[in-house]
Order: sequence, then C-alpha cells, then structure tokens
Amino acid sequence: MQPGHEIRSIQFDEKQMENRSKSFKTESPEETQALGEKIGKTLKQGEVIALIGDLGTGKTCLTQGIARGVGIASDEVVNSPSYILINEYNGRIPIYHIDLYRLEDSAEIAELGLSEYVEGDGICIIEWAERMADALPDTAIKIHITLAEVSNNEMLAPTLQSPEDENIRHIEIQYPISR
Repeated sequence: MQPGHEIRSIQFDEKQMENRSKSFKTESPEETQALGEKIGKTLKQGEVIALIGDLGTGKTCLTQGIARGVGIASDEVVNSPSYILINEYNGRIPIYHIDLYRLEDSAEIAELGLSEYVEGDGICIIEWAERMADALPDTAIKIHITLAEVSNNEMLAPTLQSPEDENIRHIEIQYPISR
C-alpha cells in the first residue's frame, strides 16, 4: 500500500440493507476489497449478487473481498473465471463465482444451465450480470461499479482526470426492499 493510501473505515452493516440503494466510493483496491468483505459478512445462503461494470472497474476485486467476508480462506486465490466461466469456493456458505464476459448472447448463457447455481444453496456472484438481465431473480442484489472522476471531493462522470484517479470507484448497491 502506498503512503497516504490508508483504508478508510467504510460503514456498512446489515441495517443499511433495509434501504433501497446505497452508494460508496473506494479509493484503492484495498478499500474495494474491504467494502466487499463487509458485504460478504451480511450475505445469506441463496443470495445472488449481480456485478455490473465495464472491464477493469473492480468487479473481481470486490468479489475477492466478498469471498473473505463469507469465510473463504485468505490463502485461497479468488480470481476471475473468464475462461472457465465458473469458480466454486467453500466458506461458511459456498460461493459460485460466474463470469459472463466471454459469452455473447442469451442463448449461450442459457446453455450453461446457471439456474442450479442461481437457485442453489450457496451465494452466486455473477460478473457481467447485465448479459443475463432477464434471467436474474427479482431478489438479486445489483452492484454497479464505475470508475469515477473526482472534483472538489464529489463524484462526477465516470472518466479519469489523472493517473492518480485510476483507483477511485463509485459503487452503488441496489437490493430489493423485501430483503
């Protein structure tokens, strides 16, 4: 971690999940993972996390934190399953990590038979979830991640001003009220 890049205390608890939407800003991969870990600690069996964001916005980084929060051992490598499509991890609740980046259309996605994961007894984390939007359950927790421009400490358009801004992420979590 570079000097001056300390992990700020990110307030996230289950009580906040009663809200419809919550936004966060992280300024380093460590902060993104810390937020993911806090999210992971609140998750329950059968939940689906739909990660939505462009290439390089931090979906896998957030997933690494979620995995730690669910109890995946810190020495277990959590990486994007872009080429194998699905990774499974065993924590206090199993995690099914799915990456739809390489799939082009809904027919390819349907052929995977993801319903057994989405409707399963673990936590299903789906990167590039917008590619199966129609097949996501209504109860899915949607997490939108964008690169963020910072000006006067406010979040603006998802563009970068300088190389120092490359780690700043805007993370919006949307979840059903019934959760």
